[in-house]
Amino acid sequence: MVRPIVGAGTDEETWRAWPAPATWPVLDLEDPARTAPPLVVAPHPDDEVLGVGGLVAMLAGGVGAEIAVVTDGEASHPGSTVHTPAELAGIRRAETVTACGLLGVAPPAIVHLGHPDGGIDESALTDTLTTRLTPGRWCVTTWHGDGHPDHEAVGRAAAVACRRTGATLLEFPVWTWHWAEPDDPDVPWHRARRIDLTRAARSAKRQAIDAFRSQILPLGPAPVDAAILPPHVLARFARPYETVFVP
Repeated sequence: MVRPIVGAGTDEETWRAWPAPATWPVLDLEDPARTAPPLVVAPHPDDEVLGVGGLVAMLAGGVGAEIAVVTDGEASHPGSTVHTPAELAGIRRAETVTACGLLGVAPPAIVHLGHPDGGIDESALTDTLTTRLTPGRWCVTTWHGDGHPDHEAVGRAAAVACRRTGATLLEFPVWTWHWAEPDDPDVPWHRARRIDLTRAARSAKRQAIDAFRSQILPLGPAPVDAAILPPHVLARFARPYETVFVP
């Protein structure tokens, strides 16, 4: 269900006080069924870092990961007085390469799929992901109930591609932390798994988030150029763990 992402949302202090994550099973990073480096599918540049940047950093020292970025995020600041959509697309592609490099992933393991921001072709994306997935391979992407239309479209496409290929779908929340509350019945907490981050992974994730300057800082003084990821939003992604939903 698409939800308006407005207001301050649920504050991080509320999430930090919630005891449930301490009881979630820890995700097994040594899954013997995994047959290839995980494919991380990001609807927009930065979703891969916000959701599972720590996981990517930890995998980079071993099996590695491939990053597929579905759109270039050119619609992040509609009506910007500073950058055209085309300029934003170029900026965000460059930020992705820098950020992923800080996590230990570099081209050609970073793929830009070039779908329109806000206009993802779900059927075409499903076909593309199907060609990249194999039995047992992890496909790590946004939860299909995350509340943002692009996040949900990518989650649905990945789910179909995983069913076609026998790949394993792992979904991560991004905007769920904004609109949901602890024990929210609309969120599948029973499928949650915790990824405990090493100190090095947390540091790498923090640096990677900082690389997305077009999103964490205002582009200019006009309201339409305000930061998309202000400090109260970023606080949700500075936890010592990450969360994924398993099948």
